Amino acid sequence: MWEINHFNHEYYSSIINGVSIFIRQISTQEFEVNTIENEIKGIPIPLFFQRYFSLDIDMDRVFPESFARFYPDLWKLLAEYFSLRIMRQDPFETMISFMCAQGIGMHLIRKQVSMLIKTYGEKTTVTFAGNEIELYNFPDPERLAAADPFMLSRCTNNNRVRANNIIAVSQGVVEGKVDFQRLCDRDMPLSEVRRKLSENRGIGFKIADCIALFGLGRFDAFPIDTHVKQYLGSWFKSTTALRSLSPASYLILDAEARSFLNPDFAGYAGHILFHCWRREIKKLQSF
Repeated sequence: MWEINHFNHEYYSSIINGVSIFIRQISTQEFEVNTIENEIKGIPIPLFFQRYFSLDIDMDRVFPESFARFYPDLWKLLAEYFSLRIMRQDPFETMISFMCAQGIGMHLIRKQVSMLIKTYGEKTTVTFAGNEIELYNFPDPERLAAADPFMLSRCTNNNRVRANNIIAVSQGVVEGKVDFQRLCDRDMPLSEVRRKLSENRGIGFKIADCIALFGLGRFDAFPIDTHVKQYLGSWFKSTTALRSLSPASYLILDAEARSFLNPDFAGYAGHILFHCWRREIKKLQSF
């Protein structure tokens, strides 16, 4: 989880794989990264963040020329959002964060995840620009698997069911029942990834697709929520979008989206469409 630096709001801070990072954006393709390490997960810092922020993804593949021809007005509206990038995040952190996010607003989501990190994560104090700053690792699966449900529910807006689901899925990771290495295998069909993730309590199709998109690097995963359903109906004239969102209609909408988006990048494109819809049409300010 990235936090705004309280001493200088241009910088964000986080810990990735035990490495403390302070970062600020210079342009859509350039970032200033401050860390005492040269590598993360054995990858040199510049290469790691090029991949982490998906700077290796060509937007012409996400929205090919054919999309611009079929939807010229929408293309112009989307242009401002092409600099948005999907971060390739840790799969366990992504899974738990999205399990905390069900049915609540962004402010409360950040509050819940922040409480979870500060309650169960390991604290590190680092000095940056002359200021001592406390950072927290995201808690490992073993720590959450052993958590007390009542104590953990304090980090899930007092939702005991959600706390129990987080504990159960963390135990699954510890025991190898949730195998992220296997789930990251590009040879595994997306439908199978979704099915395996959805076997866990608290993870439905939408959360499974969010985990795949943001945590497993599956840019073909297309999460569908109310906003996505709305823009599919308004911008792409889907009649299925007029129906309530059920597992059956979810899969139909998923298939429809792949008929007018590049299937390999449907989720990446959907993320940009999602933010454009929220800001330009719904006039929402928060991401």
